[in-house]
Amino acid sequence: MAKVQTSSSRPYHIIIFGASGFTGQFVVEELARTMSEGPNGTLKWAVAGRSRPKLEKVLEQAAGVLGKPELRAAVEVLVADVGEPDSLAAMCKQAVIVLNCVGPYRFWGEPVVKACVENGAHCIDICGEPQFLESMQLNYDSQAADKGLYIVGSCGFDSIPADLGVIYTRDQFKGTLTAVESFLTASAGPEGASIHDGTWQSAIYGFADSEKLRNLRKKFGHNPLPVVGSKIKRRCGKRCVSVCGEIAQYAVPFMGADPSVVKRTQRFLHEDYQETPVQYGAYAGVGGAANVAKMLIVGVMFWLLVKFSFGRNLLIKYPEFFSFGYFSKDGPSRKQMEGSSFQFAFHGEGYTEGQDPSQGPPNSKIRTLVQGPEAGYVATPITMVQAAITILNEPTALPKKGGVYTPGATFARTTLVERLNKHGVQFSVI
Repeated sequence: MAKVQTSSSRPYHIIIFGASGFTGQFVVEELARTMSEGPNGTLKWAVAGRSRPKLEKVLEQAAGVLGKPELRAAVEVLVADVGEPDSLAAMCKQAVIVLNCVGPYRFWGEPVVKACVENGAHCIDICGEPQFLESMQLNYDSQAADKGLYIVGSCGFDSIPADLGVIYTRDQFKGTLTAVESFLTASAGPEGASIHDGTWQSAIYGFADSEKLRNLRKKFGHNPLPVVGSKIKRRCGKRCVSVCGEIAQYAVPFMGADPSVVKRTQRFLHEDYQETPVQYGAYAGVGGAANVAKMLIVGVMFWLLVKFSFGRNLLIKYPEFFSFGYFSKDGPSRKQMEGSSFQFAFHGEGYTEGQDPSQGPPNSKIRTLVQGPEAGYVATPITMVQAAITILNEPTALPKKGGVYTPGATFARTTLVERLNKHGVQFSVI
């Protein structure tokens, strides 16, 4: 069982590392909103990062936004730097859980994971970079297991809605679920939408290192997961875009971490709990023909430039130009965030109770929905904070041993979905 108690030498339930970063500031606000949900109704926490003045400014900002002036005095400020291992060790020794908001994770994530494992802290991140996530599993899973520590990646919009959405769909299905397709759509208000360029940078380096990811996966030596029922087919075939009737717009295969995270979860559930693995296909809606044209232009420029160092430098230097303004160095305004939302539609199929899968194709379908507020800086802090609070409150519902896990593997038998429902990330059957 996970150790989740504070002590005189480990005084904080949660330390937010990178609290003064663009995403970190919103994680601070979300944790401040939910302090009463900690063990026995209390939560002891601190913020950490390189600059004490910036951290103090974030606390002051959160105090103003939430009308909680006591935050400035009640929350401790710790100085820690990924380039200074001793400072990371000192931070991790004081935390039950470290929420790591410092990315891109391929550059700055491993020192934090290493420090957590060596110094007895659980770790949660919001990484959407498969290469980092899977390399952490390869390099630190056994060490984390030996120490009873839970290192849980991709606990933001990447990839809790998708990963827990598949599990929720399975749990609601009366029988054996065998395949799920998800369709992501997003909407914006009159102020439009924007994403901070940190996500853009992660995508750039991820595509540039795609060959390394393929080589990394060979090291696991996994056997293919068994296919039950009809094998799921890629909708777009050889095309990069197709009309999708389920969401009444053009769609493309989802290029983020969700497919790899869901597959890792399904492998864990099959190998450790002997559950039937669910096949998964992920798609994202892109709107009408005009949006498709923009996407194709961006895609061609991105694909050509990302292969070369000078091209990557151009993409990083001018995110707004190369993304038609969708990514920016300033990120979205609060008004933009207030007007934005996301929706995941899950379409599943399988066999009703008592039906033998070997006797024919699936004979039942199900549709579920996961929807919530703006994905990157409203929903992500909610999912990250609720993941941490779930670990603190439900240690006996976690996997029997520690390790490096996906959200689905970690929280499949917890009440995380119910907690998210109470905080505006809604799971429902339609």
